[in-house]
Amino acid sequence: MNILLGLLIPFAGTSAGAACVFFMRNKLSLFVKKALLGFASGVMVAASVWSLLIPAMDMSEWMGKFAFVPAAAGFMIGILFLLVMDRVIPHLHMGASSPEGPKTSLKKTTMLVLAVTLHNIPEGMAVGVVFAGMMAENAQITLAGAFALSVGIAIQNFPEGAIISLPMRSEEGVKRSKAFLYGVLSGVVEPIGGGLTILLASYITPLLPYLLAFAAGAMLYVVVEELIPESSQGEHSNVATIAFAIGFVLMMTLDVALG
Repeated sequence: MNILLGLLIPFAGTSAGAACVFFMRNKLSLFVKKALLGFASGVMVAASVWSLLIPAMDMSEWMGKFAFVPAAAGFMIGILFLLVMDRVIPHLHMGASSPEGPKTSLKKTTMLVLAVTLHNIPEGMAVGVVFAGMMAENAQITLAGAFALSVGIAIQNFPEGAIISLPMRSEEGVKRSKAFLYGVLSGVVEPIGGGLTILLASYITPLLPYLLAFAAGAMLYVVVEELIPESSQGEHSNVATIAFAIGFVLMMTLDVALG
């Protein structure tokens, strides 16, 4: 039951953010959007370090001076994985004039959802891997630490849900119910990916350090390639920086206090 709850918490964060479309008439102001992007970036960076990379190296202590190898290898593979996904899946980032990836006849709204879904893939994997690590007897991950990551990702998923549903309503003219549904669908990949990871837990235990670092690399790819550039361009970049610091400290505190 605890594991199911842990998998659903991030999805609930995305859904709650998407529900903002029922309570807010206008699109997010640039100030608020920059703050939310910066906050999400801070949470993801802190989660990558404290919840994923450090546990990956702790699990590899038996390798002595080479304990960094699984973390370094998994991290780079995670970066390359998202780089490939970014190239082979057609998607459109909110506010962008042209889509990325191969040419397609998909609707604009579908490609907008795919863009956010790409962000959510590593987050779902991260939660699943951490709970799989908690289930492994030799892993140094506690239930509280696993929930800390789950809650942290849910917190940063809230603005992601709002960022996709509100512009769909105000800029694309999509009905509120449909905009909400698109926001919810963008987060479905998280519990699915996390659940599949846990089902394979007994087979992947030896690879846990690599998988933890893999999730960290994939998450940081999203931060560096998408979130930070979007939050730092134009006006209110200082707001994004302050929000990044707040998100980073919040996630760090959650992980250390609960882990």
